Amino acid sequence: QVQLVESGGGLVQAGDSLRLSCTLSGRTFASYSMGWFRQVPGKEREFVATISRSGERTQYTDSVKGRFTISRDNAKNTVYLRMNNLKPEDTAVYYCAADNTWLSDKITTRRTDYDYWGQGTQVTVSS
Repeated sequence: QVQLVESGGGLVQAGDSLRLSCTLSGRTFASYSMGWFRQVPGKEREFVATISRSGERTQYTDSVKGRFTISRDNAKNTVYLRMNNLKPEDTAVYYCAADNTWLSDKITTRRTDYDYWGQGTQVTVSS
């Protein structure tokens, strides 16, 4: 049974930084490409960032490019989302997700491609 546990959310001011972490247990972390999504009430969950199994490929939604960085540490079974220069519009519940794939360089922005999801962590950015 795969479990994903996020941490690192909180209340910050505009311009501040946060680092989210997501740890996978129950399976071999290196077998999964990983993604971060976010959701605000009344809206669909949206893609934020993804990273391949190897860590060599990444992709971001346009609104976070240059501010957010996704990374992974396969030895620690953990994926990170470093968020700099946070804006009020980044306020959301952030979810990590795992895609079980044999392709070492696969990345995907589609929610339906992900097999497992964490419970989410709240990020609130005040102006």
